[in-house]
Amino acid sequence: MDHSWPPSTFLGRLRDATRLELLRQGTPITYPPHRALLQQGDDSRHVLLLTSGVVKVVASTESGYDMLLSVRIGGDLVGEMAAFEERPRSGTVIACGDVAARVIQVGALEAFLSRHPDAMRAILHMLCARLRWANRRRIDFRAYDSLTRLARVLAELSQAYAQPVPDGDGKRCDLGVTLTQGELASLAGLALNTAEKSLAALTAKGLVERSYRSITVCDVPKLLEFAKVVADNPY
Repeated sequence: MDHSWPPSTFLGRLRDATRLELLRQGTPITYPPHRALLQQGDDSRHVLLLTSGVVKVVASTESGYDMLLSVRIGGDLVGEMAAFEERPRSGTVIACGDVAARVIQVGALEAFLSRHPDAMRAILHMLCARLRWANRRRIDFRAYDSLTRLARVLAELSQAYAQPVPDGDGKRCDLGVTLTQGELASLAGLALNTAEKSLAALTAKGLVERSYRSITVCDVPKLLEFAKVVADNPY
């Protein structure tokens, strides 16, 4: 498979030989847009190695409220928490567009990790990065106002997933994932109306541009500065 994955992803952290062997594990599968790859509450014990596409991880409460927990892209691993812990899945993974993946049973993954210390280190780096993201959101809730909190989420998403816009002088980029304002509100821990007002304020400041489910960052360095985010990938 001739492909390159971002260095922030699980596949992107692996040595070439290790990556090639991992891509031979399990069974390839494809999903159409909006299909659930993994279902909250399910007892299955496999993981999905995403090889292309974008997915959302959503958790539903008993009251029917859906919260966007994270976004994952090609190169990422999903479903590892339930597989390793032998507990029901804590969220539903939904394809944002066409998605390709490999279905790997947890036993096969554990055997692979035991043979490849660099892959075990990559798993640990991945889990630490995800915990760091969750911790940042908890700190943000107390430390920053709603406008800054939303700016921080957009800044970190742009560092991890954004695609440069041609002729943008390296400063302008598309966010790279399709998110509703409600989903952005979930990531920032904001009420929907508060998120809408904050996004409008960021637009008025010339930091972002909005279209239907699409956000363009007009000036990445200025957004990072406004959001008080250091210029490194949070993943």
